[in-house]
Amino acid sequence: MAQSVHLPARRGLARPMNRGQSVRVVNTHGQQVVDTWAFSRDQIREFMSMEHSRVHMGRVQPIKGSTLLSNRRNPMLTIVEDTSGGVHDTLMAACDGYRYRMLGCTGHHDNCTENLHAALASLNLQAPETPAPLNLFQNSAVGSDGSLVIAPPIAPPGSHVTLLAEMDLVIVFSACPQDMMPTNGADMTPKDVELVFS
Repeated sequence: MAQSVHLPARRGLARPMNRGQSVRVVNTHGQQVVDTWAFSRDQIREFMSMEHSRVHMGRVQPIKGSTLLSNRRNPMLTIVEDTSGGVHDTLMAACDGYRYRMLGCTGHHDNCTENLHAALASLNLQAPETPAPLNLFQNSAVGSDGSLVIAPPIAPPGSHVTLLAEMDLVIVFSACPQDMMPTNGADMTPKDVELVFS
């Protein structure tokens, strides 16, 4: 039976998944980036790796049918549905306090790195590092001159991506708190999303 989980803006969530289970990530309001990680349930030092996944996919941006690999080159997640327009990012590191200070923030700022570790801690787990996430719905690309361009996402309200677990794993999501750049849309306002596990 499917279970819907609300993920508030700026927050993270970790959830165990069995091989063969799926999760639908619904961009409820549109243009919200969702940082996504996966860790093996058997060994947390095995985690979804963007570097290994890009080589396997032969692409910078995953599409429907793409399988994302672990740092041990084992299949972890496959994109089985995508109604968002198919623009996702595998290049950008998760935002963190250092990033926001570079952007001019002088106090604490919610960030995806802290969301990852807090979500895992809620399951009594500790990641060995902060892997580069799969940034669902993020619209970043390499320009013809080699520059990295970050533009507002194209994902419309209610669009979704469905991920299939290829192993027993723990999946982690963060509704990205970025509000100093158009990562989450031109209005730079982080929003909530819906996760449907089945």
